[in-house]
Amino acid sequence: MIVQRVHPDAVTLMSVIHACSSLSSFQHARFVHGLIVRSFFRNQLELQTALVDLYVKCGSLVYARKVFDKMKERNIISWSTMISGYGMHGFAGEALKLFDQMKALVKPDHITFLSVLSACSHCGFIEEGWECFNSMNRDFKVIPRPEHYACMVDLLGRAGKLNDALDFIQRMPILPDAGVWGALLGACRIHSNTELAEVAAKHLFELDAENPGRYVLMSNIYASSGKQKHADEIRDLMKLRGVRKTAGHTVIEIKNKVYTFVAGDKSHHQSDLIYSELEKVMNRIRVEGYKPDLKFVLHNVEEEMKEKMLYVHSEKLAIVFGLLNSGPETVIRIKKNLRVCGDCHTAIKFISKVTGREIVMRDSYRFHHFKAGTCSCGDYW
Repeated sequence: MIVQRVHPDAVTLMSVIHACSSLSSFQHARFVHGLIVRSFFRNQLELQTALVDLYVKCGSLVYARKVFDKMKERNIISWSTMISGYGMHGFAGEALKLFDQMKALVKPDHITFLSVLSACSHCGFIEEGWECFNSMNRDFKVIPRPEHYACMVDLLGRAGKLNDALDFIQRMPILPDAGVWGALLGACRIHSNTELAEVAAKHLFELDAENPGRYVLMSNIYASSGKQKHADEIRDLMKLRGVRKTAGHTVIEIKNKVYTFVAGDKSHHQSDLIYSELEKVMNRIRVEGYKPDLKFVLHNVEEEMKEKMLYVHSEKLAIVFGLLNSGPETVIRIKKNLRVCGDCHTAIKFISKVTGREIVMRDSYRFHHFKAGTCSCGDYW
């Protein structure tokens, strides 16, 4: 359009913003931001709110907040988007501060409360989460929906209060849906509670039978607890029902071009260089104290093979590619379509330490900001 000198309007830019959000493309976000700043559209509020959301999804809260602070007017969506952004990135304190500012100006709705509850869940703010949940109907006449109940189950479950989470489900005034049972199953994985996981999985295999993630999670829970026979049975059930596992991949953007990696990927033209550098990086972090966590390899193979399988996870390959192809001060931004595994999370902390690089990862659950050997999630994820 631009080459042919057709000037984009607000609708065009909203479509482009949506595309950039899907890719988590920070460089494209900056380009679109420039176009909006140089243009004078009537619906600046909608575009600026979309920009805030775009920067959040591209891993830059700094730019998101800059756009938010410069907005001449804000609506409930604008406030909720920024609050949700802080929650996704693990900054529940900032989310709650902004929520307090919002309440003085705008009445929150069910989306706002979902953003705040999610923020509390990601950071283990149990008291604040309860207060937020209880205030919905009491103070603002907002009736909790299934997703709010799911957030509360997630909040309690992540904190290790699994029995409280189950009791909460049993006392719900509405029928628990797949989101509620899914939150419990996820918490059972974190805390290795096979018994409760079986309860949650039973409901999920009926309510959400086509979702491969439910089967994979239950199979992994069995495998990590040494119940390989049960894990295989879940995999067989998937095949019987024709449910296919989602393949994991990691995306990275370098010089306005997007690259995708899968585990053990050797299709890239720099594969030899990537694997050579990967070996050097893994040796460096081993010296710093990294030890591969073999429990995240759920295949029944020798330990040496398990280590090799961990080394070539897509996250590690994408990061090494980023190290090779960007300047020493550049933030490395990657996006994983599934939840980052525990071993990769530990390894990336060490990589950020030995390379001095900041690494921002967006996975299917939240954002992780790795810097100088630590992660913004505080290992609570």
